[in-house]
Amino acid sequence: MTTEKLYLKDIQAAYKTTFNGKIVNIEDNKIILDRSLFYPIGGGQNWDLGYLEGDNGKIAVTEVRGRDSIEHHVETNHQFSVGDEIIGSIDWERRYSHMKMHTAQHVMSGLAYEIFNGARTVGNQIHATHSRIDFNPISFTEEMLNMLSDRANELTEQSIIVDDGIMTRDEINSIMPPDRTNMNLLPKSVRDLRVVKIGDYVDLCPCAGTHVSNLVEIGSVNIIGKKSKGKGTQRITYELSPSNNILEPDSRII
Repeated sequence: MTTEKLYLKDIQAAYKTTFNGKIVNIEDNKIILDRSLFYPIGGGQNWDLGYLEGDNGKIAVTEVRGRDSIEHHVETNHQFSVGDEIIGSIDWERRYSHMKMHTAQHVMSGLAYEIFNGARTVGNQIHATHSRIDFNPISFTEEMLNMLSDRANELTEQSIIVDDGIMTRDEINSIMPPDRTNMNLLPKSVRDLRVVKIGDYVDLCPCAGTHVSNLVEIGSVNIIGKKSKGKGTQRITYELSPSNNILEPDSRII
């Protein structure tokens, strides 16, 4: 059973926090729904937290995993059964932090490629309080890190739209170099890809994560550390300062 991924419908779907669903399978402490707003860990982004509530109680979702069938990990002493109708709710503070962090990662990855002779993003981890990006090949100086954060913050101070859509591999490759979008990491059998586009090609990248709809929501990007990971790879860690341009969640049930 494939779970319908409600958070992928469009950029605005990431702002929705409450949904209806039905339990289609239970395996120990893993509940699988027919549809879900919960983001499962993947693509470097951590999972959502929240709750499932129905006639048989309310229980916290502590972990979310899976690609086709999304597993909502809960306590084993729940009273839910297959066929139960539930209402799911997302921890908005955590979700919104991930959205801002992930969009900031796209901004910095695009800028690093353009500024530093094609430095590629070869890994990332998105968390609520801080995140990290691995770049290769590069050796950052303090001047380079300041340049990267300054250029990123020039963009996050502007009203730049973030949007998504479906594009073929050939369409993406005609706009962005394949090494910038890490096209080689995607299965060749996948032809149509969900892409996230920031402004006039600040970045264009296949991605299944959640993102804000405008760069002004991010706040300021602050690079707080760097670390060598060997073979020309360096990891930078960053956090975000609060923005005054935040959007409220859409709590209407979908």
